Amino acid sequence: MPGKIICTGLGPGDPDLISVRADRLIRTARHVAYFRKAGRAGQARRIVEGMLAPGVIEYPMEYPVTTELPVNSPAYRDALAGFYEDWANRLADLARTQDVVVLCEGDPFFYGSFMHLHARLQGRVEMEIVPGITGMTGCWNATGIPITWGDDVLTVLTGTMQEADLARHMQAADALVVMKTGRNLPKVRRALAATGRLEEAWLVERGTMPGQRVVRLAEAGDNDCPYFAIVLVHGQGRRPESGHGDEA
Repeated sequence: MPGKIICTGLGPGDPDLISVRADRLIRTARHVAYFRKAGRAGQARRIVEGMLAPGVIEYPMEYPVTTELPVNSPAYRDALAGFYEDWANRLADLARTQDVVVLCEGDPFFYGSFMHLHARLQGRVEMEIVPGITGMTGCWNATGIPITWGDDVLTVLTGTMQEADLARHMQAADALVVMKTGRNLPKVRRALAATGRLEEAWLVERGTMPGQRVVRLAEAGDNDCPYFAIVLVHGQGRRPESGHGDEA
């Protein structure tokens, strides 16, 4: 009987935020694959520590490069393309006879590495995607401030973008999320300052995880932040006035 590939979203980091469906699939899995940097345990694997069944077979998918090469360089693209192609083939072979659970931080279809496998596995094997709470959702809840009000438009950017492009989108945004900060933080900070939005910005490191840090970006220092960090600017849009009831 053929198997299938099941990608489970793990939420923003706290194991308690994994969905009931994903939790059930992870605990009963016989084959589990997950991405990680070479030499590291991997964040996805850390989230499910203590959940895997005895005897489960694990498949660490180790990136050939992470920050060693510029993300827009041909060498970077070629290395990752080969990596995803190889693992797509390996998982497809395994799924001919077994179900394989692939762990994905956040939501699989929101800036997730699994998307690159999904594109290569279309039509080759049955797949099931289990949604997860996004990392940004966990982070803006960690600030204790609503991210959008009324007609606010939420703009999601990545710190890997060119500084001029970041500033252009920041200028037009009501509410703002910047993902993939890490070593891009100084560039993100400059773009926010150039658009007059630095004082509104928050930095959330390791949102919902041990070591969580929530601080105004202007007070955070100019050093690189961890990979698991997001910059937020909350919207200030239309809202009901106190004493006048709710507004649709």
